[in-house]
Amino acid sequence: MLISEIFYSLQGEGELTGVPSVFVRTSGCNLRCNWCDTPYASWNPEGTVMGVAAILAEVAKYPARHVVLTGGEPMIAKEIRELAAELKKLAYHITIETAATLAPDGIACDLASLSPKLQNSAPDARLDDAWRKKHEALRWQPAVVRAWLENYGYQLKFVVSQADDVNEIEAMLAGLGRDVPRAKILLMPEGTTVEALRARAGWLGELCKTRGYRYAPRLHVELYGNKRGT
Repeated sequence: MLISEIFYSLQGEGELTGVPSVFVRTSGCNLRCNWCDTPYASWNPEGTVMGVAAILAEVAKYPARHVVLTGGEPMIAKEIRELAAELKKLAYHITIETAATLAPDGIACDLASLSPKLQNSAPDARLDDAWRKKHEALRWQPAVVRAWLENYGYQLKFVVSQADDVNEIEAMLAGLGRDVPRAKILLMPEGTTVEALRARAGWLGELCKTRGYRYAPRLHVELYGNKRGT
């Protein structure tokens, strides 16, 4: 697998915010989100080829019992299922951070952190029309999302740029055809700096209060800034 980085930090997003975790970031993605905060693992994938045994050895260097498989898009990594199975044998808690465009197909996972992409993710003119069409066709896969929801503990995270994004979110949720508890739906302000996140925090927090959704801060940006290994 092409691995961008393996590091030990605090989970910065979602239900497990603040939990010490080892992050295994695979490199490569089938989407091209315009605001992507890890372009080195998506827009311009880079990293080191590592086998499952080498990854496990690196994870074992740290005291955490929580492992986060992230990207890029970890579900496109060829040995991701083997890696997850081996981590489960070692009794790690596994979170998979995915855009939910690829079915789980039985992968070992304790928390599916699903982040379907909204229209605000559309790539700009840096990419040609072919990539923009591919991104739009792939970013929302309701049947795939349902497969994750039906088989795993989950959270649904949406990156919000403006208040109107909630209308798109609610249309997507309605299209799932199932009752998703509001507390499982996390709205996260779009931004890669403390200033940008805080600029959206006020109105997004009020929107969460009004609609019953959960506000999702980005702890790692607050603590370390937007940089690798955090």
